[in-house]
Order: sequence, then C-alpha cells, then structure tokens
Amino acid sequence: MSETPGAPHGAEHRRGSFKPGDLVQLTDTKGRHHTFPLQAGKQFHTHKGSFEHDALIGRPEGTVVRSTGGMDYLALRPLLSDYVLSMPRGAAVVYPKDAAQIVAMGDIHPGARVLEAGVGSGALTCSLLRAVGDYGAVHSYERREDFAKIAAKNVRTFFGGDHPAWTLTVGDLASSIRPDEVERVVLDMLAPWECVDPVAKVLVPGGVLICYVATTTQLSRIVEALREHGRFAEPEATETLLRTWHVEGLAVRPDHRMIGHTGFLVTARRIADGVDLPPRRRRPAKGVEAEPEDTWSADMEAAGDDREARAAALEARLARRGELP
Repeated sequence: MSETPGAPHGAEHRRGSFKPGDLVQLTDTKGRHHTFPLQAGKQFHTHKGSFEHDALIGRPEGTVVRSTGGMDYLALRPLLSDYVLSMPRGAAVVYPKDAAQIVAMGDIHPGARVLEAGVGSGALTCSLLRAVGDYGAVHSYERREDFAKIAAKNVRTFFGGDHPAWTLTVGDLASSIRPDEVERVVLDMLAPWECVDPVAKVLVPGGVLICYVATTTQLSRIVEALREHGRFAEPEATETLLRTWHVEGLAVRPDHRMIGHTGFLVTARRIADGVDLPPRRRRPAKGVEAEPEDTWSADMEAAGDDREARAAALEARLARRGELP
C-alpha cells in the first residue's frame, strides 16, 4: 500500500477517518478491549451481538457504535501501549513502561542504528522502529524461529506492512552479528553477559548498551561482566514501577493493583579503545575492610584467560566484600 509522500511509514493508518486495513480498538461499557483490522463487508461478533465493519469505515475516531445486542462500543485506533498488551504472543512482551525507559535512557533517536537481540513477540521492536524512523536501522536477532514469525507478523500488523528500517535475523547473535557499527545495543535475553564482547566490537565509542533482565542474579552477573570487560563506563541499574490511581470525586487513592516488578535495566556507555578507566572508589559493606586493589589484580592475573578461574576470582572478591546476592 502506498504511503503519503514524505509521511513516515505507517502514518496513513494513524490519521484521518477509519479506512479498511486500519486497526481499531473497541472499548465496551465495562472497559474491555477488542482489537482487530477493519475489512469492508466483514462483521464484528461478540456475545453481545454484532455490527458491520462498514459502520465504522469512513467515520472519525472516537465514534460510538452499537451492536445488535444493544452494547455500545467506543472506537479508537489503539496506541502502541495498547497494541503490545493485546497482540499475539510467543514470548513475554516488554511492558510499555520498560520500553519507554529503554528508548529514553538509550537516547534512541531518529536515524540511529540499533542492534536488538531477543525479539520475543516484537513489542520492543515496534518502539525502537518508531524511535529511529524510516531512515534509521534496527537489526534484530532472535534464536527461535517460531518467536521470530510471531514478531514479524505483529510488527507488520502495527505498521501496516514491512518497515523499511527493520532487518530480522533468525540465529544466534554472537555467531551471526553483521553490522559493522551501531550506536545503540539492546539485549533482552537470559545470559546477556555472553554477548558483551561481540557487541562491544560493533558498538561505537560513546554508544549505549542496555540490558533487560528479570532476576537479581542476572542483574549481578551482567553488571560485573561489564565492569570486568574494561570497554564500558560504570553501568547503572534501574527498575521502573507503575502505579495507577483511583479518582472518583473526593475519593482519591492508589489503585489496589499495580504493574510492579517486570525487569531491571542495566545501562552502560562504550568507551574508546585503549583508554583505561580510573579505578572506582566506593565504600565497602559495613564490617568489611577495604580490599587492596593489588589483591584483585593479582587474582585476575593468575587466572589469565581461564574463564572459570576468573569467575571464581570474581566470586571470591564479592564474598570478601560482602556483596554476594
């Protein structure tokens, strides 16, 4: 389907009156949502009756339609945050609150070149493509072909076709990484520490690496892996909690339910090759004496390139400082 000249990809499905092919979100009187693409001649059916898609085609957003069973529905185009929570899933989606933080903290801008590993159902991919625009690039990697197929369909459905900035590769990131240079890397996987070295080779100096992990064990491992690697500035770990409020006249209180923990974000900047960061200075845990830096250096030098020995040295250091999770 042709785009309006100069309009961003998918814009024609987000503007004006409803057209065939547009996504529509119906909200009933109980707040329940139904999302589907409009097709001329089709009918929408629920336990509360049906109505013709043609009753919406040509009408503006914010229209109310009534089914044959007397149920009123408010018709709007779904926001991206609505869409990702209702779209078909293979893997768990990155919640809108976390996707927004990734775009903001990663400073993902129009024209940026982004590498994404762990596509899942394509929720975060939609946010990344929105941010980079038609002239940026999002290189996505997904190990599982079944997840990749679901993600590809979800992205096409939301944008109304293939996005010109998106490349999807089915395979392992470390063995099939292709772009020579990217400005941003987003890792949403079980063991992101295994990919720190490969992505450091393609991430430009000053670039941003963001890792999305679910557990404190993963959080600890990726932070220490980034510190040990030596090509990243001090990582920052955050968590975002979202709480809605009940507002009815003077009855104003927090809702009893909230979107609490979904994941941790670890953000780090790539430093230039050949640069040695100044040693970090931080207070040891209470009751633990500060460890001389030469002790740590000697342990790592003795371990050499032996990964198991280096991991054991790291664990011993954390134990001495009382920082094991």
